Amino acid sequence: MAWQGIEGHDAVAEQFRVTLQRGRLASTYLFVGPEGVGKHTFALKLAQTLLCQTRPAERLEPCGQCPGCVQVLAGTHPDLLRVAKPTDRSFIPVDLLIGSGEKRMHEGLCHDISLKPFMGGRRIALIDDADLLNEEGANCLLKTLEEPPPRSVMILIGTSGERQLPTIRSRSQIIRFGALPVEVVADLLLRENVTSDPAEARRLASYSEGSVTKARELAEPALWTFRGDLLARLAEPRLDSVRLAKAVSAFVDEAGKEAAPRRARARQLVVFAAEFYRQLARALSGAATTGDGDLRRMLDAAVAQWPGDEETAATGADRSLDALSHIDRNANQSAWIEAWLDDLARLTGRSSRPADRASR
Repeated sequence: MAWQGIEGHDAVAEQFRVTLQRGRLASTYLFVGPEGVGKHTFALKLAQTLLCQTRPAERLEPCGQCPGCVQVLAGTHPDLLRVAKPTDRSFIPVDLLIGSGEKRMHEGLCHDISLKPFMGGRRIALIDDADLLNEEGANCLLKTLEEPPPRSVMILIGTSGERQLPTIRSRSQIIRFGALPVEVVADLLLRENVTSDPAEARRLASYSEGSVTKARELAEPALWTFRGDLLARLAEPRLDSVRLAKAVSAFVDEAGKEAAPRRARARQLVVFAAEFYRQLARALSGAATTGDGDLRRMLDAAVAQWPGDEETAATGADRSLDALSHIDRNANQSAWIEAWLDDLARLTGRSSRPADRASR
């Protein structure tokens, strides 16, 4: 049975159970793993466990009824501090860590976690989006990480240890979360009524890379309609990058006014393109390909008229992965889309833009 209803991470739960039973809880943890696999949910449930007022933490079973448990769930516990990147910023602002202006070093997470626990237990800090701590932000945490306040626990949540600065990585105990199995993701989609069709749930799960968040995003029918058009254009012998850039920008904008859903949709499209080029490289080298019927049909069409070789196709996949980094850095949407598609067109001299236009 999944620990506290959190699927796929029983081994991590057992690791913490043993740690607590031995009295060896660290002051700083770095949770790393794919997006949308439950790291934040696990961290929140662990915080509830540590702040529960009726059951010992080593049981790893919060009661869910005491004031501490209820306040954690409500987001009002005075000893649970939470920081995340604002949707309109590229990095976690330093002000959230050490305060601003005249209040610098007298407010913010580093100040607040040093205070005595209000309810007599621990002070716990959760830092979401730890991948987006810049060097200045990471340095702000140094003193707290090197000299953690008594009975404090800090949990940073990111996707990869490699994306953290060495100053963070070396001072944290790293806890790794794996991608969820396809069966688990499909079951969660059915339970959450994202779809009522088991076959559709499994199809979405197979494209989710083990992430429930991605699987939910992929449930949008319009996304798959546009995917078909995107793959068809990428398979053409001449890529009209100008026309495709306009179409991609318009479709991304249709996700809404908020930046987060637009970025999510943009990432999905770029991932579709990267997979197309990866599979095309395999097909051109004579290796077996994988994918659904639409992808296979587009691959067949591309192989028949592709002007380059498998290395050129592999470069297309790499360039698409580069585009993902621009999305994560909140680069100007029109700029990165145009640059990405211009570069894909130029791979085989297929660009429809003037030849003297520089790749960005």
